[in-house]
Amino acid sequence: MSVTRRTVLIPLVTALTAPWVVGPSLAVPATAASCPAFLAVAAPYATVDGQPRAGTVTLFHGSKKVATLHQGAAGVSGTPERDDAFGSALVKGDFDGDGCADLAIGASEEFSGDRVPGADGNGVVHILYGTPHGLKEVGTVDVTLLGRKYGSDRFGAALAAGDLDGDGDDELVVGVPGLDGGGGVGIFGSGGAEPYGKGRLITQATSWVGQEPGETDQFGVALATGDFDGDGDDELAVGAPGDGGTRSGSGVVTVIDPRKRYAGVYTQESPGVKGDGEKWDAFGAALASGDFNGDGRDDLAIGMPGEDLSTVVRGMDYGDGAVNVLYGSGRGLTAVGSELWSRNTLKGTPHYYDRFGTSLAAGDLNGDGDDELIVGVPGEDAVQVLAGTRSGGLTRENDVLVTGQKGSGFGFSVGVGDGGLLVGSAATGTVTLIGTERKKGPFTGLLPTTARVLTGGAGARYEDAAHTDGAGAGGDGDLFGYAFA
Repeated sequence: MSVTRRTVLIPLVTALTAPWVVGPSLAVPATAASCPAFLAVAAPYATVDGQPRAGTVTLFHGSKKVATLHQGAAGVSGTPERDDAFGSALVKGDFDGDGCADLAIGASEEFSGDRVPGADGNGVVHILYGTPHGLKEVGTVDVTLLGRKYGSDRFGAALAAGDLDGDGDDELVVGVPGLDGGGGVGIFGSGGAEPYGKGRLITQATSWVGQEPGETDQFGVALATGDFDGDGDDELAVGAPGDGGTRSGSGVVTVIDPRKRYAGVYTQESPGVKGDGEKWDAFGAALASGDFNGDGRDDLAIGMPGEDLSTVVRGMDYGDGAVNVLYGSGRGLTAVGSELWSRNTLKGTPHYYDRFGTSLAAGDLNGDGDDELIVGVPGEDAVQVLAGTRSGGLTRENDVLVTGQKGSGFGFSVGVGDGGLLVGSAATGTVTLIGTERKKGPFTGLLPTTARVLTGGAGARYEDAAHTDGAGAGGDGDLFGYAFA
């Protein structure tokens, strides 16, 4: 980060009660203390017990590391194995309705038996409940709890949480993009059931979804929940960036209401959705929900990092990138008034390698009651932030472009914590926190001069120093910062 740094940080989270991870052998006396808040940072390629790419998840309180989770330690089940990718996805939610933040961790490349050379993993998701004493694993889920046999499913490649059934606690949604038949999503914990029991499988071939699946559609590789119609219950948005019929990889987003058994489909060919669907646009490769216009209904941002804007077109892994935004209404998401954002209309210059929209996040950075949109531009090592307003939603006015170290992949992942904006640079294994200030109106609230780099070594904190290697340390190649929760 080429910015001036200062020493004062906005705390990420509130006070905690130790220990952070309650294993089966730890008898911790009950207290009346509130549940500790935490920031979880994934490093799915971290080496554990000599096993490369086994994966870790590091927990932080404020700016300090308090625990490192991996399979086979601290009460987490399983054994760390080569290429498991523990931490392939993370999500917080209140799955048991007790007011504590729970954590789900995907290990999408885990095999239930012997590893199949060259094949994608079966996948598993670990579920940890929050308690006044820390996190405690309560169970795991995999594709067999959806009534399917193990395959190259990549179960847990994406995760989301939301109250889809209106019962007051969150359901766990698991993306299964490699499921035979084009992918799928599993919903766990509906109707008061535990989230580690049998789940409900929804695919493109589900009768009330009514889509024609393709093997490479990747239905479920991106997920987001939000109350798009303002009725108090959440709906589910599912990205299938490999879908598109004859326009291979143009992408499709399906919005699902599992209670009403309703599914709406959006592409760039849908009436009112701006842009034109083209091969390899990857519409739906990233999703984020937030209330950008402050009307009490969630809106949906849709990343399409493969969108070509410049004259140099490479296809597949390249693209200038763009982001579509659909706004919520009393009838749910609508393309009326939809927006198309790119670096053609914002600060910066588009390049064929930018991949604008690879990652997305939403949150109220400036404290005015409506959400801002954060867009990762990892090909440019940058993040673009647009302010939300009550007078029309997102605006280009005062948009902020933050750049990171060249070649770091800055912007590969983005998130919003209690202390500000989180940006992952997976290539260098670092996470940057950028503080914010309260500033009503068309402002992002970002304070780039407060930027701090989170290093993952022992006693880790946000500091002006290079990271150190170690278990959960965020070494080069570990993909530390791949996901946040």
